[in-house]
Amino acid sequence: MKKQQLTIALSKGRILEETLPLLEAADIVPAENIFKSRKLIFDTNHDNIKFVVIRATDVPTYVEYGGADMGIAGKDVLMEHGGAGLYEPLDLEISKCKLMVAGMKGAEAVEGRMRIATKFVNVARQYFAKQGRQVDIVKLYGAMELAPIMGLADRIVDIVDTGNTLRANGLEPMDHIADISSRLVVGQPAMKMKHRQIQPILDMMEQAVKARRDQE
Repeated sequence: MKKQQLTIALSKGRILEETLPLLEAADIVPAENIFKSRKLIFDTNHDNIKFVVIRATDVPTYVEYGGADMGIAGKDVLMEHGGAGLYEPLDLEISKCKLMVAGMKGAEAVEGRMRIATKFVNVARQYFAKQGRQVDIVKLYGAMELAPIMGLADRIVDIVDTGNTLRANGLEPMDHIADISSRLVVGQPAMKMKHRQIQPILDMMEQAVKARRDQE
């Protein structure tokens, strides 16, 4: 029986570097060096499996709409996307960080309506709604730390790794929203139609995650 084609969407950047060893543990490796190529689609050592390398924020969309069968993206991206049409069977435990509310060090509590700068618009809106806080969201794509300094926002919602960037700019983390790591997601149609091929990959990657955890 001929194997069906499988497309796996990979996030560019740090996540990609940490993902490839886990895929290799599942006996899936790119046919060429991804980091030295400008291509977006890569053959692998399996005729029926391809990688597509895209922006992390696009991974859940590609998987939801069938442009890819499986994908790897940070939990922050998946939370912002909403997770529609996706299964999330495996936490890869890589690219760990935290999604936090931050503000100027020693800043006083804001009475009434608060202005929040973030690229995580949906996550921020839901978080503050649960807190019973009314907020105005200012969407930014980078350098969030500037927003409170320049008076653009009272607080920011952003990814915090070491916290060094916050401290260097006079900010501090205030509230913890979620622990973030990279997750493997599968489109609902793919899980149904290609389950026989997908499940062994999930099993082998899960074993690789456990093996790495045991070594730490």
